[in-house]
Amino acid sequence: MADLALTQQTDMALMAAQANRSMALGKNVTAEEARAKAQEFESVFLSQMMAPMFAELGNDPMFGGGEGEKMFRSMMMDEYGKIISRSGGIGVADAVMKTILDLQQVDGAKTPTNAQEAKL
Repeated sequence: MADLALTQQTDMALMAAQANRSMALGKNVTAEEARAKAQEFESVFLSQMMAPMFAELGNDPMFGGGEGEKMFRSMMMDEYGKIISRSGGIGVADAVMKTILDLQQVDGAKTPTNAQEAKL
Protein backbone atom coordinates (compact mmCIF):
# COMPACT_ATOMS: atom_id res chain seq x y z
CA MET A 1 0.00 0.00 0.00
CA ALA A 2 2.88 2.35 0.74
CA ASP A 3 4.23 1.60 -2.75
CA LEU A 4 0.94 2.73 -4.29
CA ALA A 5 0.98 5.99 -2.34
CA LEU A 6 4.61 6.62 -3.33
CA THR A 7 3.81 5.93 -6.98
CA GLN A 8 0.85 8.32 -6.89
CA GLN A 9 2.93 11.05 -5.29
CA THR A 10 5.73 10.52 -7.80
CA ASP A 11 3.23 10.80 -10.65
CA MET A 12 1.89 14.04 -9.17
CA ALA A 13 5.41 15.45 -8.91
CA LEU A 14 6.13 14.56 -12.53
CA MET A 15 2.87 16.14 -13.69
CA ALA A 16 3.65 19.32 -11.77
CA ALA A 17 7.14 19.47 -13.27
CA GLN A 18 5.78 18.94 -16.78
CA ALA A 19 3.14 21.60 -16.25
CA ASN A 20 5.79 24.05 -15.07
CA ARG A 21 7.99 23.28 -18.09
CA SER A 22 5.19 23.53 -20.62
CA MET A 23 3.98 26.74 -19.02
CA ALA A 24 7.43 28.28 -19.14
CA LEU A 25 8.21 27.20 -22.70
CA GLY A 26 4.76 27.24 -24.26
CA LYS A 27 3.45 30.74 -23.65
CA ASN A 28 4.12 33.83 -21.67
CA VAL A 29 2.80 33.57 -18.15
CA THR A 30 2.15 36.24 -15.61
CA ALA A 31 4.00 36.35 -12.33
CA GLU A 32 0.81 35.24 -10.55
CA GLU A 33 0.48 32.14 -12.77
CA ALA A 34 4.15 31.32 -12.27
CA ARG A 35 3.76 31.76 -8.49
CA ALA A 36 0.73 29.41 -8.45
CA LYS A 37 2.55 26.68 -10.38
CA ALA A 38 5.66 27.11 -8.26
CA GLN A 39 3.64 26.76 -5.05
CA GLU A 40 1.95 23.67 -6.47
CA PHE A 41 5.35 22.16 -7.22
CA GLU A 42 6.63 23.05 -3.75
CA SER A 43 3.59 21.45 -2.10
CA VAL A 44 4.19 18.18 -3.99
CA PHE A 45 7.89 18.33 -3.09
CA LEU A 46 7.11 18.89 0.59
CA SER A 47 4.60 16.05 0.71
CA GLN A 48 7.25 13.76 -0.81
CA MET A 49 9.78 14.84 1.80
CA MET A 50 7.34 14.32 4.67
CA ALA A 51 6.16 10.87 3.56
CA PRO A 52 9.11 8.97 5.12
CA MET A 53 8.53 10.76 8.44
CA PHE A 54 5.08 9.24 8.71
CA ALA A 55 5.78 5.91 6.96
CA GLU A 56 6.79 4.06 10.12
CA LEU A 57 4.36 5.85 12.40
CA GLY A 58 2.30 3.32 14.30
CA ASN A 59 -1.47 3.25 14.53
CA ASP A 60 -3.46 3.76 17.68
CA PRO A 61 -4.99 0.33 18.35
CA MET A 62 -7.96 1.75 20.20
CA PHE A 63 -9.26 4.20 17.60
CA GLY A 64 -7.09 3.85 14.52
CA GLY A 65 -5.45 1.42 12.20
CA GLY A 66 -6.43 -0.49 9.15
CA GLU A 67 -5.81 0.03 5.49
CA GLY A 68 -8.04 3.09 5.36
CA GLU A 69 -5.77 5.01 7.67
CA LYS A 70 -2.77 4.19 5.52
CA MET A 71 -4.56 5.45 2.41
CA PHE A 72 -5.70 8.68 4.01
CA ARG A 73 -2.24 9.34 5.44
CA SER A 74 -0.90 10.06 1.94
CA MET A 75 -3.77 12.51 1.39
CA MET A 76 -2.92 14.14 4.69
CA MET A 77 0.71 14.54 3.53
CA ASP A 78 -0.53 16.25 0.37
CA GLU A 79 -2.60 18.68 2.42
CA TYR A 80 0.29 19.36 4.80
CA GLY A 81 2.45 20.17 1.78
CA LYS A 82 -0.17 22.59 0.43
CA ILE A 83 -0.55 24.31 3.79
CA ILE A 84 3.20 24.73 4.30
CA SER A 85 3.65 26.03 0.76
CA ARG A 86 0.78 28.54 1.10
CA SER A 87 2.12 29.84 4.40
CA GLY A 88 5.56 30.73 3.06
CA GLY A 89 7.11 27.37 2.29
CA ILE A 90 10.79 26.62 2.45
CA GLY A 91 11.97 28.62 -0.55
CA VAL A 92 11.47 26.03 -3.27
CA ALA A 93 8.55 27.96 -4.80
CA ASP A 94 10.67 31.11 -5.08
CA ALA A 95 13.41 29.24 -6.94
CA VAL A 96 10.93 27.49 -9.24
CA MET A 97 9.12 30.75 -9.98
CA LYS A 98 12.39 32.47 -10.83
CA THR A 99 13.33 29.59 -13.13
CA ILE A 100 9.95 29.68 -14.90
CA LEU A 101 10.26 33.41 -15.51
CA ASP A 102 13.94 33.10 -16.56
CA LEU A 103 13.12 30.33 -19.05
CA GLN A 104 10.30 32.42 -20.42
CA GLN A 105 12.64 35.38 -20.85
CA VAL A 106 15.33 33.28 -22.56
CA ASP A 107 12.74 31.67 -24.83
CA GLY A 108 11.31 35.09 -25.65
CA ALA A 109 14.75 36.45 -26.50
CA LYS A 110 15.34 33.67 -29.04
CA THR A 111 11.99 34.19 -30.75
CA PRO A 112 12.09 36.96 -33.35
CA THR A 113 9.61 39.76 -32.91
CA ASN A 114 7.17 40.77 -35.62
CA ALA A 115 9.35 43.76 -36.50
CA GLN A 116 12.37 41.52 -37.00
CA GLU A 117 10.32 39.11 -39.15
CA ALA A 118 9.14 42.01 -41.31
CA LYS A 119 12.76 42.95 -42.08
CA LEU A 120 13.50 39.43 -43.33
